[in-house]
Amino acid sequence: MTSRYLVRSACIAAVYVLMTVCLTPFSWDLIQCRVSEALCVLPLFTSASIPGLFVGCVLANLLMGLPLPDVLFGSLATLLAALCTYGMRRHVTKFLSPLPSVLFNAVIVAALLVHVYHIGQPYWLCVSYIAIGQAIACFGLGIPLLLTFERLPRLWR
Repeated sequence: MTSRYLVRSACIAAVYVLMTVCLTPFSWDLIQCRVSEALCVLPLFTSASIPGLFVGCVLANLLMGLPLPDVLFGSLATLLAALCTYGMRRHVTKFLSPLPSVLFNAVIVAALLVHVYHIGQPYWLCVSYIAIGQAIACFGLGIPLLLTFERLPRLWR
């Protein structure tokens, strides 16, 4: 693990935290769009984004004072998505790269809403709402981010 890798990872974590905390009204509740999840495309470019996204999610959740299960399992959803995105980078079209983030977060965050926050809505309704918000962030914002980063190859060497 090089210092470049650690700095890249730390920068990604910092950007994730800033985006989540600064855009807080959109990042929580049943209907949410965590804009920072647009960064889920970064594992296509660097493995340093995997710990960066995970640590960023942990820190953002801790800073917002979320319950421990949300900190653990919400961050785990982001970690699993990042690992899957990294794993599929050579096997699937880049335009599907946000899909793991949408799926993992929809399933795991919906379970948190139902079982930790007792939101009073059926699980599958929560899955649908979370998936829509994730799709907006990950596809709607993540794909343009991906296309922008493709034009900056020196940034990822």
